[in-house]
Amino acid sequence: MKTYAFIIALTTAAAAAWAAEPIATLRGPTPLVEQGAAPTMPKVSNEDLRRLRNYPEQPPTIPHHIRGYQIDLNANKCLSCHSRRATVDSKAPMVSITHFMNRDGQFLASVSPRRYFCTQCHVTQQVTRPLVGNDFIDIDSVLSDQN
Repeated sequence: MKTYAFIIALTTAAAAAWAAEPIATLRGPTPLVEQGAAPTMPKVSNEDLRRLRNYPEQPPTIPHHIRGYQIDLNANKCLSCHSRRATVDSKAPMVSITHFMNRDGQFLASVSPRRYFCTQCHVTQQVTRPLVGNDFIDIDSVLSDQN
């Protein structure tokens, strides 16, 4: 009986301690049963500068806004600057040669259908503070610390 009472007391104390600590969530203090106000949309970074990549094979981020860009089966606005022919006039970097390869590794004359929808991998950056802490260390920093 003493063991049973001890377990109940311990459970009650743990529940009280847990209830006293508010759980940090991205939805803020709004209860689950209520609809909170939508957060304001952060500004998109529009610097047109190439950003450092954090790991090998990371798709480059989009350094400009793309609101209103049509990227669907009928058109791809990105290719108006980043296609092989357009880069001479636009001075934008050409899409990677890997985007011209099919699944069998054969090169095509135009962008592969697998790589046609740019925003499947490439994203814009927003001017905002991080939602959660991040202690990521890029590979160059790890290698320089070893020397």
